[in-house]
Amino acid sequence: MKFLLSKLVSAFLVLSGVVLLIFALFILFPSAEEIAAGQRSDASTLQAMKTEMGLDKSKPEQLLLYLRDLSPIVICKDNPNYKGLTFSIMDDVSLYFKLPYLRKSYLSKKPVSDILSEAFVGSLVLATFAMLIALVLGIGTGILSALKPGSILDRFNLAFATIGVSLPSFFLAVLFAWIFGYLLKSFTGLSMTGSLYSINPSNGEHYIDIKHIILPSIALGIRPFAIIMQLTRSSLIDVMKQDYIRTARAKGLSEFKIIYKHALRNALNPVVTAASGWFASLLTGAFFIEYIFSWKGLGKVTIDALQQSDLPVVMGSVLLVALIFIIVNLIVDLLYVRLDPRVRLS
Repeated sequence: MKFLLSKLVSAFLVLSGVVLLIFALFILFPSAEEIAAGQRSDASTLQAMKTEMGLDKSKPEQLLLYLRDLSPIVICKDNPNYKGLTFSIMDDVSLYFKLPYLRKSYLSKKPVSDILSEAFVGSLVLATFAMLIALVLGIGTGILSALKPGSILDRFNLAFATIGVSLPSFFLAVLFAWIFGYLLKSFTGLSMTGSLYSINPSNGEHYIDIKHIILPSIALGIRPFAIIMQLTRSSLIDVMKQDYIRTARAKGLSEFKIIYKHALRNALNPVVTAASGWFASLLTGAFFIEYIFSWKGLGKVTIDALQQSDLPVVMGSVLLVALIFIIVNLIVDLLYVRLDPRVRLS
């Protein structure tokens, strides 16, 4: 519990720093009301937009309002934008237990939380498929290479992993889209572009289209696969040289039990670190992959918002990315304690 509390305090401090950084970048951006109101708006419309967005207040007041919007517990005047449990204190003052309010898009006027929640589903599915490909193939080939280092299979795996690390993901995305989505489309049935949901032309209903996931998930999973494969191989080779492995062999344990119950668990620490970092990166940083395949996720939504200077969407996206990294790192720290008894003893 003490360990968990210290990690939660660190996470809170990091998140607070990110919030302040996001707000500092936001207040330096000029003419936000012009973006929201449109290029041909008159002075009265611009002033009304500034008042609506709170841009007519001083910078400290704007910061306090922004922190109030993000806070899960707040006492303030009734605000229809806050969603959650509400307890009336006075005539127009209430106590809110709410989700963070990320404000509304300048262009679509939709709540940023709705925009990001829709995009997050696409990113989560894509990152999960890519990570499963990387973990299953990476750990599997890493074990095979570690059992017979220097063999033809080991050299082939290392060569393939080197190519996977060397080639950028966006290049692989373009290459896969061109070869399998264009040249060989009649054989593969895959498309160069597409999102998680497609529309049935006969009834207009949305359905999950698995074939749109294949190419972007493979292109996204190649680099983490290569890293995980190399880490599994090198770590398992080192562990197999330890004294307790020789002791286990001397006791007559089968090679499968030695690898699975003794060697692999201790060899997975660097793999867990790499996998967790890569999963957070895949979940939040697949910008070019999503853009190339027109996959509706956090990356594509953020790029579109940047191009249109839709600042609330950009701010909300950056904040969500930071939160995801913090949560993933916290889970990894707890996994260390579970996987490695040496960490638990320390």
